[in-house]
Parts: sequence; structure tokens; C-alpha cells
Amino acid sequence: MTDLQKRSLLKFAAISAVAAAALVGCGKKEDPPAAAPVAAPAKAEPLKIAFAYVGPVGDGGWTFAHDNGRKAVEAAYGDKVVTSFVEKVPESADAERVLRDMAGQGNKLIFGTTFGYMEPMLKAAADFKDVKFEHATGYKTADNMRTYDSRTYEGAYMAGVIAGKMSKTGTLGVVGSVPIPEVVRNINSFTLGAQSVNPKVKTKVVWVNEWFNPPKETEAATALINGGADVLFQNTDSSAVLQTAEKMGKRAFGWDSDMTAYGPKAHLGSAIINWGPYYVKAVGEALEGKWATGQAWWGVKEGAIDMVSIAADVPEATKKRIDEVKAGLKDGSFAIWKGPIMDNTGKVLIAKDVVADDKFLGGLKSYVKGVEGKVPGN
Repeated sequence: MTDLQKRSLLKFAAISAVAAAALVGCGKKEDPPAAAPVAAPAKAEPLKIAFAYVGPVGDGGWTFAHDNGRKAVEAAYGDKVVTSFVEKVPESADAERVLRDMAGQGNKLIFGTTFGYMEPMLKAAADFKDVKFEHATGYKTADNMRTYDSRTYEGAYMAGVIAGKMSKTGTLGVVGSVPIPEVVRNINSFTLGAQSVNPKVKTKVVWVNEWFNPPKETEAATALINGGADVLFQNTDSSAVLQTAEKMGKRAFGWDSDMTAYGPKAHLGSAIINWGPYYVKAVGEALEGKWATGQAWWGVKEGAIDMVSIAADVPEATKKRIDEVKAGLKDGSFAIWKGPIMDNTGKVLIAKDVVADDKFLGGLKSYVKGVEGKVPGN
């Protein structure tokens, strides 16, 4: 084979190799590897919320009203929240144990629903800085603890307007729970409401020194009726006062929730608390990271207080007056605590045309004119 032939053969082989490689390259390219599926974002854990109740949930009264507020939270936020409660938590050192247990179980928002939980909650809040605490009716706060309350005295005043008109003896009776400013304020507001339609009305008070004790409440109501009271009011948590009035042929009011069913003949109306608006707002703030300490005091204006189920035999003019009071409280044109107001010793509590501020109302420790006796401990 000549050199020329050898070079031609080598050139042909090289060209064939290039062509073969090209043919391989012209084949269908493989698809790139599929991207790994993107994981769905993890669902946020629900906010765990706990409520400490001083009484049983039952079917009426203070604790029942708070539990309705808890249910309003569940309805508003669904699976974004998980709520729980412990009922019949005493206002003692045991309250601190319950509150600490709630925090230890992972609850990040805890509501304590009675005045006596204030000091126990402060202690628990100091040790659980990542938990938000809310205390009903108190006045002490911390960076992670705020207070909230309802202007129950507005409902008490409206009950008084009805009582003053419906009383035949001019003597009203109040079953008092614990002699703190909140309760004294309610007794006085009830009396002021009654005096607005009957200036000569008198109010007798029997204290039971507990929030919930149906037997004691029954005894106190009986004593008041035997003492001449024909319309009863209460600042206790059960329906015992209304039921006693029903049995003894007198009239009375529901308190904190609608209690019509417990004494339909005796029932004149119920001064109710709607905790739902506040609880929904507070939980929303916690969910959105906007919660901050402070103090809240809600009433008719915020939809927290109302007078409902007024009896059919209450005069239309009185019902109209209740509507006027509600409207005035809502728009600020009416003030319950506007002078002149005297205490029952003749001392001026509020001068003429002066409207009491919240600081005054929060520290009230004496009875207004028309309430008999002295506030225990003062």
C-alpha cells in the first residue's frame, strides 16, 4: 500500500469517527431530571388559650357569661385556636397552681376571670414571660399581664330604674358578694337608678362574702324579703336570688346572663355581660402579634353590657327610659355618676355637674344616700 493510500484510509477513519459522534449527538436528548416537589408550608400551630373560672359553668351567671365569650372565640377563629377551661378555681393559693399548670401545658394566652386571681396571676406571669395573661376586674398589670373589665354598674343602674318603678314598698334588697369597689359601685348605681324614678326609695344590703354560694344567697334573699324588700337585686353568681323571689312572690333580676327561665314570674329583666367582643379582640391581637399590656373597661358603648328580657308588666314609659339610658351611654350624652351625689352620711361624693372619672369609680368604698348601713371594712 502506497503512502498516499495509507493517508487516505486514515483520513476516512477519522471522518467516520466524527460522523458517528455527530449521529450520537443528533439523537433525542434526555429530559433534565424533574425538580423535587416543593413542600407545602407547615400549618401554623393553633394558639392554645385557657380560662380559669371561679364558679361552675352551669346555665347562668358570671361564669356562664365568660364561657359564652370563650365559645365566641372558637366561633370566630376556628382551628386557629384551641381553648380549654378549669371551673371552680378558688380565690386562694390554689389559683396560682392552676395558672402555672395552664402555662406549663403550653397555653400562650390565659384568662383569669375573677378579682381574687390578681396576685396569683402576677406571680405566675413573672415566671412565664412568653405567656400572655389577662385578669378580669383587677387593677395590677405587668409587661405580659393586662386587665379587662365590664361596666356592670351600667346594667345595675338600668335594673334600678325598673326596680324603682315596680317596687310597691319603696324598699329594695341587694345580695352583695364581696365588698370590693366593683360591688359597692353596682349597689350604688342600682340605688341611683331607682332614685331617678322614686327619690324616696331605700336599699338594704346583706353580704354573703362569696361570689357563688346558692344556700347563702338564698338565706340572704329571704332575710331581705322578710325585712320589707319587695324587689331584689344581686351581685352574686347563681340564680338563687331570683328563685327565692319567685318562691316568695316578689320580684328580682337576672345578673350577668339572662335568667328568665329560673323565675319567670319574678323576673323583671336581666342585666347581662357580653364578654365575646373583648375576648375576640384580645385573641385576635395575640394571633397577629399585636397584643400589649394595658387596661380595658367596656360597657354599653362597646356592646358589653345590656338590659334584656324586660318583663311585660313593666310600663312602656319605663322601657322607653331604659332605651334612652342605653342610647345616652352609647353616645356619651348621659352619665350615671354625675353630681350632685351624696353618701349616706350626708357627705358630698360628687359636686353638682361634675362627672366622676374612672379613678373615682374604681376606688369607691362608701354607700350613696339611700343605702342603709356601712360597707364592711370601711
